[in-house]
Amino acid sequence: MKKIRLIILIFVVLAIFIAGFFFFWNQILNLYTKLYLKLPELQKGVGDFVMQEIEKQISTPPPLRSQVDFPEAFLSRTGVIKWTNTQRLKYGLPPLKENLKLDKSAQLKVEDMFKYQYFGHISPSGVEIRDLANQAGYEFISIGENLALGNFENDEALVQAWMESPGHRENILNNKYTEIGIFVAQGTFEGKTTWLAVQHFGLPLSACPKPDEKIKTEIESDKTQIKELEIKLQDLLTEIQDMKPRRDPNYNQKVEEYNALVAEYNNLVGEIKDLIDKYNSQVNLFNNCLTISQ
Repeated sequence: MKKIRLIILIFVVLAIFIAGFFFFWNQILNLYTKLYLKLPELQKGVGDFVMQEIEKQISTPPPLRSQVDFPEAFLSRTGVIKWTNTQRLKYGLPPLKENLKLDKSAQLKVEDMFKYQYFGHISPSGVEIRDLANQAGYEFISIGENLALGNFENDEALVQAWMESPGHRENILNNKYTEIGIFVAQGTFEGKTTWLAVQHFGLPLSACPKPDEKIKTEIESDKTQIKELEIKLQDLLTEIQDMKPRRDPNYNQKVEEYNALVAEYNNLVGEIKDLIDKYNSQVNLFNNCLTISQ
């Protein structure tokens, strides 16, 4: 009887030992797997690049109507530009350079006012100077619009009338503007033959160094590759974790494949980080320029 009990006890101890061995062996294998695999870590902040919105400045003082009617009135683009720059030089400001796109936006404004018989910065359909600039293809940081209606004696008299109006004077003498566009035309307004004159002032977007959009495109492309690699890595990791390291002959091959993919992934992450740093540096320069220019 004692021998039987001893044998049973030995079998129980062996069973416990064997069960414990396999339990801890599995834990050891899992630990081995984790130590052998170089799990990737996606660096925080990848893709966190933001180009700040440009806060465009627009100045539109109340439209000016002539108080005096000159039957022989005549206005010209070159004359209005000449007398506008004469006023700027008088106050120590650099002359404005004529921009053909601003000439076009001013023309669109004059034609629109005659067509729809209104005199104001916003048309009956809601079109304003920013829309006209867009139509003319003029990208700006700051833009201003002076309007005048009436039979002014000549270009000098028109500019002088604007100078005597605080809001229009501020546009003419604004030291931020570098470009100007003019359009003047005679037509019928409210049943009377008269002149409409429009000044468009601008600081072009090109005054500040824009960030390289090619870098942004490259970042977006790399981010797409990152997402694809993440999916491949997760699928491969799941496959490896389901394998038995010591029994499956393909285990080591899968681990090597996984680690090679990890290296590719981490290299790409590093490239993206460098590109983002470069892009954000350009964004900061651009936004600092905007702050100074406005």
